[in-house]
Amino acid sequence: MKLSIVIPAYNEEGSIKKTALAFHKALKAEKIKHEILVVNDNSKDRTESILKKLSKDVREIRYINNQPPNGFGFGVRTGLKNFTGDCVAIVMADLSDRPVDLIAYYKTMVEGNYDAVFGSRFKKGGKVIDYPKVKLIFNRFTNGLIQLLFGIRYNDVTNAFKLYKRETIEGLEPFLSNHFNLTVELPLKTIVRGYSYTVVPNYWTNRTAGESKLKIKEMGSRYFYIILYCLIEKWLSRGDYKKSN
Repeated sequence: MKLSIVIPAYNEEGSIKKTALAFHKALKAEKIKHEILVVNDNSKDRTESILKKLSKDVREIRYINNQPPNGFGFGVRTGLKNFTGDCVAIVMADLSDRPVDLIAYYKTMVEGNYDAVFGSRFKKGGKVIDYPKVKLIFNRFTNGLIQLLFGIRYNDVTNAFKLYKRETIEGLEPFLSNHFNLTVELPLKTIVRGYSYTVVPNYWTNRTAGESKLKIKEMGSRYFYIILYCLIEKWLSRGDYKKSN
């Protein structure tokens, strides 16, 4: 089963090479067939020139330019339209996610034939390193609210680092989120629409280069919009969008 990695990148000259090569080397060592698809989101720095050289040097690494409108959600959606694998993981460009965790996701999906594998930084075996306090509070509040509203035990829905089968991604379309709220739309639709999933622990480490693109003041209402949308689908859609068996 071929694994695709989608990495949205905006002004990530300080991290993108290190991230792409780290995942490539780890997957190659495990003999996992893969591609690394970086979506350059109209970067103003040297991100694209770095990607041009990387794509020439490493066959499994390629990049595409996201056409306006730009932004995290648009970049990920462009990647989800263009990946070639049988499953796809969304990975941050800043190496906050660990290749070893993605390998665990992949092996879990293959062994259990799950439609999706979700990570949790807040279950036994998971860990966050240097997480900004304000973002941590927002994270725990939002995830607690989601657990309460949807009646689920999974406690890290907002974690972008997840793995989906191609058929799962196709079953979640069309996507409504243009920003970081896409990281909530994908797993909530997976759960509400009856796709199988399991949860494994993962680590998250704060970036050491570049600048975080997530702005809580801008994203709060957008997160709650998509949460309410998925809740309405759960309550009122009568299973119209459920996975067909």
